[in-house]
Amino acid sequence: MSVRIDSKGKIFTDVVHKEEVPVLIQTLTNVIHGNIFLRPEQRIKDSLNDNPESFIAVTGAQIYSPAGQLLHTAEFLTVNKQHIVWLRPDDKRPAHPAESVPGA
Repeated sequence: MSVRIDSKGKIFTDVVHKEEVPVLIQTLTNVIHGNIFLRPEQRIKDSLNDNPESFIAVTGAQIYSPAGQLLHTAEFLTVNKQHIVWLRPDDKRPAHPAESVPGA
């Protein structure tokens, strides 16, 4: 990544293009439907393992109880990676969220 600093000290960097990927995240206590952002051709697994940050950003988040009840919605949410049990692409969000919630 190139960095340029102008005469006033303002820092300019290259634009990083990312793709929005719908995901389903099972945490220790809830299920989250939302979107994460990946660089083109990057795998979800690589994004989680290669990034030293403790949290991942999720947009358009819908948080469900284990029984499938919608608990909360948020335009932006950060999830602690240590609380993720599993995460998978969610190309087709169900009409009723409990359809994809384990145990529902």
